[in-house]
This record gives sequence, C-alpha cells and structure tokens, in this order.
Amino acid sequence: MMRRLFIALIAILCLAVTACSPPRADHPIIGAKNFTEQVVLGELLAQEIEAKSNLKVERRFYLAGSYICQQALVSKRIDAYVEYTGTALTAILKQPVDRNPASVLRTVRGLYASRYGITVAEPLGFENTFAMVMRGDDAQRLHVTTLTQAAKYTPHWKLGVGYEFEQRPDGLPGLSAAYGLEFDGKPRTMDLGLLYRALNAHQVDLIAANSTDGPIHEFGLKALEDDRHYFPPYQAVPLVRSEALQRWPQLKVALNALAGKISADDMRRMNEAIDGQHRDPVDVVREFRISKNL
Repeated sequence: MMRRLFIALIAILCLAVTACSPPRADHPIIGAKNFTEQVVLGELLAQEIEAKSNLKVERRFYLAGSYICQQALVSKRIDAYVEYTGTALTAILKQPVDRNPASVLRTVRGLYASRYGITVAEPLGFENTFAMVMRGDDAQRLHVTTLTQAAKYTPHWKLGVGYEFEQRPDGLPGLSAAYGLEFDGKPRTMDLGLLYRALNAHQVDLIAANSTDGPIHEFGLKALEDDRHYFPPYQAVPLVRSEALQRWPQLKVALNALAGKISADDMRRMNEAIDGQHRDPVDVVREFRISKNL
C-alpha cells in the first residue's frame, strides 16, 4: 500500500511540474525591456527574422529591466532579446568591471554559453552607455562638460535614476565613489520614460540616462563626459537561446544580417522619431531596414 501511495505521489508531482512549466510556442518569441530603444531593437529582430524566413514572430516587449528579461530567457518564455555587454557582465553575470570591449565580449560569450546555454550574437554596431544628463542651459551657465567638473555642484542637485541604476554594480554606488559625488537627498527613482520629464520640470537636476536617447538632442540637454572612464563598454548584442537557434536555423541568418548595421547616430534618430515625433516603432524600423537594404 505504501509503495502504491509513493508511486501515486510521484505521478502527481510530475503532473504538477509539467502543468507549471511554460508552454513552448511553435514560433520564436522576441523580448525587450521597457524603454523606447529596446522596443526598437526587439521590433528590428522580429522584422528581420520574419523577412529572412517564413516564421511568424511573437513580440513580448516592455518586460521591465535586465533581470526580468534574463529570467524570461532562461525559463524559455522568450527566445531572444538585445542586451548590452557591460550590463550583462556586471548586472547579470556578476563579474568585475572590465573596460576592454573585446575582453568583455569574450567573457560574456563564454559565461552565457556555459551557465545558461545562451548564444551571444555579433554586436549590432553601436554602444549605448549610461549618460549623466543635465539641462543644457545649466551646463552652459556653470561651464560644466564633465562629471569631474559637476562634482562640486552635485551636493546642491537632486538626482533622478531608474530602478536598476541605483543598485547595480556598474551604477550609482561605484560612480559616486569614482567621482566623489554627493547629492541633495536620496535619488528619486522612477521609470526610465519619466526621467526627462522630471529633468525638464526642474524636479531633478541630473539624471542617469542612456547615451543614445533621443530627448538629449531634442531638448537641448547636456550629457556629461565620463572623463575618468568609469563605465564599462555597452555594446548592443542579441542574446539567443542556443536551443532556439538549433530549432530555427533561420534565426542565425537574420542575426548575421544585422551584425554591425546600426550606428549610434542611427539609434538616436530612431529613438527621437518615436519619442519626439511620436511615430510608430513598426514604421520606424521598417524604414530603417529599407535604408540599409535589409
């Protein structure tokens, strides 16, 4: 009787595990974080895969930050998304900061493959580093162009940051130590999309943004130079489950076509078209692909 009960219990547990596991779609699923550039890059991967194959791609965008995307990738809820090498190195893989782009890419590739069965594809061609951004008129009035110059003013400034930047190892704690930064009160944390609104409304005086953000140019803001080279390289690279590449070899064809195709200026223009001109990301990406003969 005990043996039968044990076998029945095992069977129930197996059924429960199977029921809780994510359903495996019969098409690729592309993910993206919750800011404009990520939606553009996710749409770019999706359109290019659909153009280079007969596959229908499912889009799962606005997945919050890097940690959520990583969990979605490992749990097979998405098959690919675009990450940045410095973020992958420090925030996901928990490795020491390395400022050499080639060795960072090499380390990231090796650890993703060995730990997670994830392939790091060729870089897309641009880097999107963190940028500490202030109002342009303030920068001009104070003659501030670098973070070193800004340090003497920051005790009187309020800081705005995204949720990840306040805690991540390549984020605020290390940056503050590198430049001796102090601020007026605790940082205001908010969604990335709200940072520029808060800066323009004088609710904060400095924000931790991204170097390819469209609003920097649109609003005449000033991205301060990281003159002590604190931030690691942040090359944009697609992360793809190796199992998905085996299942759909067409994915590799699409990824190879995108390698090296996007410049930082290209990315800024696409971001600005969406944030500043309120255009549909689908149309912006389609026009970009046509311009690059993709």
